[in-house]
Amino acid sequence: MPKEPGDKPRGLSASGGPRRAPAQRPEEIRVFTPRQIFDHLDKFVIGQDAAKRAVATAAHQHLKRCEQRRLGRPTLLRKSNVLLMGPTGSGKTHLARNLAELLEVPFVVVDATEYTEAGYYGKDVEVMVAELLFKAGHSIDKTQRGIIFIDEIDKIARRGSGARTGAGSRDIGGEGVQQAMLKLLEGREIFVPLNVTQHWNKHDFVQVNTTDILFICAGTFTDLHQAQVDKKAGFGAAAARPGDKRLRVKDLIEYGMLAELLGRVPVHVQLGELTADELLLVLTAPPDSLVREYREALLLDGVELDLEESALRELVGYAVEKKLGARGLRSILEEVLADVLFEAPERSGERVSIDRKYVLARLRKLDAADLRE
Repeated sequence: MPKEPGDKPRGLSASGGPRRAPAQRPEEIRVFTPRQIFDHLDKFVIGQDAAKRAVATAAHQHLKRCEQRRLGRPTLLRKSNVLLMGPTGSGKTHLARNLAELLEVPFVVVDATEYTEAGYYGKDVEVMVAELLFKAGHSIDKTQRGIIFIDEIDKIARRGSGARTGAGSRDIGGEGVQQAMLKLLEGREIFVPLNVTQHWNKHDFVQVNTTDILFICAGTFTDLHQAQVDKKAGFGAAAARPGDKRLRVKDLIEYGMLAELLGRVPVHVQLGELTADELLLVLTAPPDSLVREYREALLLDGVELDLEESALRELVGYAVEKKLGARGLRSILEEVLADVLFEAPERSGERVSIDRKYVLARLRKLDAADLRE
């Protein structure tokens, strides 16, 4: 087709210069209020009201800060990284996962014990950001607004000199990892490997800014809680539970956490042990509760499951006695329903009722198996 006199070569603007792609405005961030965040968490996380309020406030501050930076406005707001402290099964991971679902951002759980100081065999701390990048479909923009949940943070506490051996005093899996994490928590431009399965120095990498990544650290700090319980023990002392007394920054530093790291994780949230009534609600109340899950699973095989309240209370009592927390409820329920789940396809059309007597018999078998081991 012949060109008209006024036509310009393809790729050039009307003025003759190179054609530029239209500038894209950064994706808008929905700033949820603390009440909205709390109400969402309250649907899925039983108990821990003080923890839910603290996390909701920290997340709100984080969203406001990210929105101001997106608009290019100067802000005095600092990062609101969170430290969750509480016993196993108190809801730390569940809290963070449901927060990420509300905010609709990539979320990854990493174990602090897998990382070592740079230069030693093991994962470098940059790999945790690489895992978030993978979860975000290698979108750098989504990665930079994601949430990294660092579990077992208490397991990388600085070791005392008495624990060091003649092999050297480098604490590559404890203090060294804490030092390496400082730049991530504070917010820096870092080089992140694209391949997280092999040593990243041999592969391509991309640059990621961790300034707007929300880090949620979590640990049980069992020794600290036990020391508090022991102090309260004695004739006439009230029964003390882990989490009854608030852990201070001084306690955490003496435990072996670096003051510099704690300063970069300013929101300290303490969770307590769930009571028997709260564990019963964990089983039945949330939209994704275990009872609803197992009922749906059996209904797909044509079996209607009826779990009596007395049976559920027996399950909860066992979890409290063994100090398993909410996390242990699934394994207990799985053991109790093992035969029903196995026979379900053959019992289509039946209604199965589980009572207290049935649960007690299954739990006795479970205890007997534990004793044999």
